[in-house]
Amino acid sequence: MAKITVVVLTKNEEKNIWDCLETVRWADELIVLDSLSTDRTVAIAQQYTPRVYQREFKNWPDQRNFALTLVTGDWVFFVDADERSTPELEAEVRRVTQDRIPVGWWVPRKNIIFGRWIRHTGWSPDYQLRLFQRKKGRYDTKRLVHELVILDGEAGYLKNTLTHLNYDSLRQFRAKQQVYTDHQAQMLKTQGVRPKWQSYLGQPLREFHRRFFELEGYKDGFHGLLLSLLMAYYAWLTYRKLGRLWRR
Repeated sequence: MAKITVVVLTKNEEKNIWDCLETVRWADELIVLDSLSTDRTVAIAQQYTPRVYQREFKNWPDQRNFALTLVTGDWVFFVDADERSTPELEAEVRRVTQDRIPVGWWVPRKNIIFGRWIRHTGWSPDYQLRLFQRKKGRYDTKRLVHELVILDGEAGYLKNTLTHLNYDSLRQFRAKQQVYTDHQAQMLKTQGVRPKWQSYLGQPLREFHRRFFELEGYKDGFHGLLLSLLMAYYAWLTYRKLGRLWRR
C-alpha cells in the first residue's frame, strides 16, 4: 500500500480548519504548515496531528515546496483549509495511488461561491494538480499566484471532487482578489509585459466575454453575470497595477 500524506497550508483558518481536517483524517500522514496564525488554527490542528509546523509566509510556491520537504509519504495530496474531501474521493485516491503511472492526478473542485455551486463561468470542473508522487513534483517558483506544479511524468484526471468553499461574501472576494492582482501584476512585469493604452479596455472586455459567453457564465444566472463583471474589473485592476510598477 502506498503511503499518502495530506498537507494543509493555513493562515488564520480557525473557522475552516476543523471541518477540513475531519474530512482528511484518513491520511496515513497529516501535515499542517501554518503561516504564523494569530487565532486558534494551530491549537485546533494539533488535536488532529502532531505534525504541525509554523513558518513565515513568503509566497505560495515557496511555502508548498517547503511543505514537500516535510513529507515522508510516497504520494502527497495538497488540500486547502477551505476545501473538503469526501469518502468517494478518498477511495479513488487510494485506488489510483497503487500504480506508479500516472505520477500525478488533477483533482476537480466543486466551487461554492456566495452560497451557490458555480457550475460554469470558469469555476467548473476547476481541475487542480494536487495529488502527485513526492519525488516527481515541485512548484514553479516563478508562478506566484495559482501555483503550477512541475511534474516529472504524466498526469491523469480524477472523477470525484473536492468541495471548495471558495468565497462566502463579496468582501472576502474583494480582499483575495486584491492579493491575487498584486501577484499577477508582478508576474507580468517579470515577464516583460508592458501595458498599452488599449490593454486597460481590451483586457477587461476579453475577460468578461471569456467568462460570460465562452465559459457559459450566463448559465449560472445572476451569479454568473456578477462574477464575470467582477473578474473583468480585476483584469483592469491588474493592468492598472502593472502600469504603476513600470512607472516606478
